[in-house]
Amino acid sequence: MRILKDVEMKEYSHMKVGGTAKELIFIEDRNEFKEVLSTRDRVYFLGNGTNTLIDDGYLDISFISLKNFQNITVEEKTDEYDLVRVEAGLDLDDLIDYMEKNDYTGLENITGIPGSVGGLVNMNGGAYGTEIFDCIEEVEICDSEGEIRKLKKSELTFKYRTTEIKEKKWIVVSALFKFKRGFDKECAEDKRNQRETKHPLDYPNLGSTFKNPEGTFAAQLISDAGLKEYRVGDAQVAFKHPNFIINLGNAKFSDVMEVIAHVKKVVSEKFNINLETEIIILKNN
Repeated sequence: MRILKDVEMKEYSHMKVGGTAKELIFIEDRNEFKEVLSTRDRVYFLGNGTNTLIDDGYLDISFISLKNFQNITVEEKTDEYDLVRVEAGLDLDDLIDYMEKNDYTGLENITGIPGSVGGLVNMNGGAYGTEIFDCIEEVEICDSEGEIRKLKKSELTFKYRTTEIKEKKWIVVSALFKFKRGFDKECAEDKRNQRETKHPLDYPNLGSTFKNPEGTFAAQLISDAGLKEYRVGDAQVAFKHPNFIINLGNAKFSDVMEVIAHVKKVVSEKFNINLETEIIILKNN
């Protein structure tokens, strides 16, 4: 494993917010999980940092990265489908490219989500009616004791934007996907273009801040509440997509938290709907 000490975590967050971590550990071998978890009091699996808001100040946390876990292996081929094991550190963009090259279908709708496979499996990430679990057969996890085991989809609890894996703070090591053939390139390009057009990608952000309440959209509620461009410090509700909070340059953790609290309060008062955060908020204590 490779260990970096006193790491500025804002450099590892898409929000460009975060203090100094005790250490950042790049695991290079499966045998290292048990050692890391048995010798550290507080660990956090980082993924790509695309949906985690990290506290300022000193972070007495051992951050774990699986960036070295990027292998893709075809475990079974049939006339109808292939079973493909994908390690957690691979970027979703790279998985979509692999699907296109091998004519696999099923995840085109989530093209362009900026995250790792492990991070997306952890939260059952999705978009446009597709969730990553739609194509999953099995997930290989590392539990809190450092034991690695494989769990069938039927053995796991998962729902909209959360999973048993996330709730139990397990680490996703790999996922086994069942891919049928027939990659829809037009769909994938359309979803990527929609993200570039509709999302404020020119500023640091963590994607959708709030989950969509049943029957409506968080962005619409925030817009109807008149909260577009509501700002605290350098944290601002994006005009282009109001479910995004953007960093205008030097936003602090407290700025983002104040924006989140204000949006929740106003939407609750106006529509009697309690917004639930989709992003992960990682505090010092």
